[in-house]
Amino acid sequence: MTQILINSSVMAETETSPVPDHLQNQEPMQLGDQGDRPSDFSEVEIVEKREIYIRKDQDETDSHQNKLKSGPLMGGNGGGGGGDELLQPLPLLPQPQPPPSLLRKSLSSIGDDPPPRQRLDRSRSSSAFAFDVPAIGKFFRDRSNSFSSAIANHISSIRDTTTTTTNAANVTEFNLSGLKVTVQLKENEDGFDSDDESAKPPIRPNKTLAGLKGRVSFFSRSNCRDCRAVRSFFRERGLKFIEINIDVYPSREKELIQRTGGSNVVPMIFFNESLFGGLVALNSLRNCGELEGRLREMVGRKCTDAAPRAPVYGFDDDDEDGEEDRTDEMVGIVRVLRQRLPIQDRIAKLKIVKNCFLGSELVEALIQHLDCGRKKAVEIGKEIARRHFIHHVFGENDFEDGGHLYRFLEHESFIPKCFNFRLSTNDSEPKPAAVVSQKLTKLMFAMLESYASEDRRHVDYTGISNSEEFRRYVNLAQDLQRVNLLSLSGNEKLAFFINLYNAMIIHAVIRLGCPEGMIDRRNFFGEFQYVVGGQPYSLTAIKNGILRSNQRQPYSLSRPFGGGDKRLELAMLKVNPLIHFALCNGTRSSPRVQFFSSEGIEAELRCAARDFFREDGIEVDLDDRIVHLTRIIKWYNSDFGTEKETLKWIIQYLDASKAGLLTHLLNDRGPISIVYQDYDWSLNS
Repeated sequence: MTQILINSSVMAETETSPVPDHLQNQEPMQLGDQGDRPSDFSEVEIVEKREIYIRKDQDETDSHQNKLKSGPLMGGNGGGGGGDELLQPLPLLPQPQPPPSLLRKSLSSIGDDPPPRQRLDRSRSSSAFAFDVPAIGKFFRDRSNSFSSAIANHISSIRDTTTTTTNAANVTEFNLSGLKVTVQLKENEDGFDSDDESAKPPIRPNKTLAGLKGRVSFFSRSNCRDCRAVRSFFRERGLKFIEINIDVYPSREKELIQRTGGSNVVPMIFFNESLFGGLVALNSLRNCGELEGRLREMVGRKCTDAAPRAPVYGFDDDDEDGEEDRTDEMVGIVRVLRQRLPIQDRIAKLKIVKNCFLGSELVEALIQHLDCGRKKAVEIGKEIARRHFIHHVFGENDFEDGGHLYRFLEHESFIPKCFNFRLSTNDSEPKPAAVVSQKLTKLMFAMLESYASEDRRHVDYTGISNSEEFRRYVNLAQDLQRVNLLSLSGNEKLAFFINLYNAMIIHAVIRLGCPEGMIDRRNFFGEFQYVVGGQPYSLTAIKNGILRSNQRQPYSLSRPFGGGDKRLELAMLKVNPLIHFALCNGTRSSPRVQFFSSEGIEAELRCAARDFFREDGIEVDLDDRIVHLTRIIKWYNSDFGTEKETLKWIIQYLDASKAGLLTHLLNDRGPISIVYQDYDWSLNS
């Protein structure tokens, strides 16, 4: 086998090169003559023998190979002064460019536009311009890291600037010499906006009372002024407490009487199991500065089982006034009728009437079951209808024997829309409507005292939905199904329906959410219903049908109740304009949520109107002679009269400042412009 020793780095370039003139007469290179340095060449097996000539330009390559043999990688010494020399790339390959700062001085001395060939020669021939390739890589890595860090810092600064701008209203900065102090307002722990002056103030825990191991509890009632003062006192000092509202938990009133020795006066405060006293005792200790010491003395130890226990969610009282287990005396008969009557769809007045039966069929069933005469069976049928177990499908009569069609209450078409109806009719004996209304109002007062701001303009609907008060309210609302509303007096009826409207708004927001848009609002106020006294009542029916004497709602062509509707018997005979400042529809521009008593309904309505106009219901611009009024007055202008009459009527509910300005505008007989404010439909949460 023949061997040829060729420099592998130049073989491909020189293999096909033409032979220069100055090499025509020279001896060809003999193969195998370079055996003294076999380590520098490759061993290649060839088939035929060829002569290879090297061009004149290859002397540069040879020079480079000599450096390879004598360089530090080959174990030799550098060509310079015996030191190590950097390994340079081939001259015809792309040359790495050093940083501009390294060559600025040398390039300025050479010239601005050197020939390409000279530029290549300079990069490899002069040791003064030699540079380390790994150093260049490190340089670029460092520069890349610096560039990335600069970008990250810039983005972070933008984010910080945005956050600072957003929270500028909550942050105050003091720039002192060598010191920067940042003061940020504490967020409100009750979930209300801290910018709103009407919201609850933030709770600041008292660090001196943080280590108390015992329990502070007090008995209270709904809508009690002294109880509200005790509650606010504990909240302001960040003191954890347990409130036992005996209007929400009636059975706990017996415990209060037992612990106090025969008194049910509230508020009554307990430190662990020890009775402390009421609001007077609390104020006396606070004024003399001994409250914290007394608290540490009485609540510094762990609470025992003898202390008043905390209310438990989901457990009803065993007995509330002895009425819980009392069922209607007609329930037994009704249950038999539900099983025996042929309930089916029938055709009447060219309509398909679903789930109905004939009056004669009910009479026959009663005769068979009770073994009585037909006249007696008809009287029992009328009593069943008066108790709202059954109704005439067209509302024509209470009950008559014959071919009239009737249906049970649970089969009415409006039942699926009623949120106080659960699968079947409430079989308990109907309670007086005034009693049921009073209980519902106490529960609603308890909800607002725990889950609303002090001015009642902001409501925590999430907290209410998870509360024991709301669970009891939903259960108690079922008692409205068969109450007798005709027994209510005028003031009782007015307070009943105002309170029911405000309670249904809270229930509707929790179940359906806040309506968005005109169509959603129309469905919200028209589709959410309660069955009360055997009839369906939506929010629109209560406001426009009952409280506004069956008048059309804004932008509507029909009245809520048609002719022959039994609900017309309950409509108010005359519209009281003050109801518009007592009804809260769950928005920010509506009046604050509140509940009223039948005894003082007139005075409370006037107070509600003063509160509404005191805040933002009216603004008087004396210079431009413009009165800015709430849009509620525009929507229901038929309840108030003409614009001038409305302004005169409003004066009696304004404070001295606004009343004086408006009186001045009305007395000088000049033109007055009325501008109606925009209505904010956002939720009052």
